Amino acid sequence: MITPVPRPSDTITAAHDRVYRALRTKIMYGEFKPGAALTLRGIGKMYDVSMTPAREAVRRLVADGGLQLSASGRVTTPALTNDRIEELASIRALIEPELASRALPRAHMALIERLQSANAVIAEAVAKHDDVGYLRANLDFHRTLYLRAQAPAMLALTETVWLQLGPTMRALYARLNRTEVPHNHRLIVAALKAGDEPGLRLAVRSDVTQGLRMLTV
Repeated sequence: MITPVPRPSDTITAAHDRVYRALRTKIMYGEFKPGAALTLRGIGKMYDVSMTPAREAVRRLVADGGLQLSASGRVTTPALTNDRIEELASIRALIEPELASRALPRAHMALIERLQSANAVIAEAVAKHDDVGYLRANLDFHRTLYLRAQAPAMLALTETVWLQLGPTMRALYARLNRTEVPHNHRLIVAALKAGDEPGLRLAVRSDVTQGLRMLTV
């Protein structure tokens, strides 16, 4: 059997998708500060690709809101205004309690144990003053819960909001200087154990909005 030889266009597509996904993860988890400048050359060097896949990855991330492109062609991570932070916090407050509510009927002990493990990872990041590790573990906590909702469109929209907020959330956690796992995470786990949907919705809504809205005051 003859193995098909990849066409150049297929190779470029695979490269740009790899760069897109890797860069998207870095932005979402706050590995770049708000307003950080990126260049196609720098991205290409970072991921060992040519300018074409780097350019395509940037184009997709601009469309997602994970990067911003100025009229002069300068590429930066989002530096959000107070109004934009408030808007994105409101979106999280609408969608994420709904995802949690839909996950509740499938919140068996295995899920609760995974959430408790995620909280342990958050505690380690807090102890190490690791802001990026904290943000990654915090979003993983929420993603673990929301996957049980079996609502892929809502989760995809939520992750797009996380992407836009990533650099700002990292800056927020650095400013808050947390010393323990968020109290609302404990309330979320307790509500899941009790089957308390109103309590779960309230805990999730509080968790995803309280910190962000501190930035707008």
